[in-house]
Amino acid sequence: MKFSKLALIVASATCLAGGGIAIAKDMMMKNPMVGGAAMYPAKDIIDNAVHSRDHTTLVAAVKAAGLVETLKGPGPFTVFAPTNAAFAKLPAGTGETLVKPENKAMLTKILTYHVVPGRMTAADIAANAKAHAGKAKLTTVQGEALTAWKKGNAWYLTDAKGGSAKITIANVMQSNGVIHVVDTVLMP
Repeated sequence: MKFSKLALIVASATCLAGGGIAIAKDMMMKNPMVGGAAMYPAKDIIDNAVHSRDHTTLVAAVKAAGLVETLKGPGPFTVFAPTNAAFAKLPAGTGETLVKPENKAMLTKILTYHVVPGRMTAADIAANAKAHAGKAKLTTVQGEALTAWKKGNAWYLTDAKGGSAKITIANVMQSNGVIHVVDTVLMP
């Protein structure tokens, strides 16, 4: 990630003035850490996801479905990225079965259900929900809808089967979109 010389000078001056370490850190780090790895806005969805230790199952599934080149493309995409723990919630053997070549169509259907065309930040989702009585309808690349809604301070997605996933990390900006980490695999 490149920073302008002025930004680094301001950050350094702020730190030297005292108490500015958090401000300097915020200026230098635009994205939250995900799975113990820095996420860089200048990298694409795949180039960032492969470094998250919390998304190894998702990355393997994307490879098995043949979606790597698509998610490295220009997009923009909004990806609701399930963690390894989310995949572990599936019935025993489901993950292993889905990545088999004979199940590629079903795997692709599930993965593309986690992708919405365009770059939708948390603020965009909130604005959409506000305009629609508190519930945002998001049409996925797979073709079916997800519903985003807020409970307390947290945002959730409801899938076509009535299951819900909590957005645990929002607004992980990518060069070709944005990732929102979710705690459950969504089902079309």
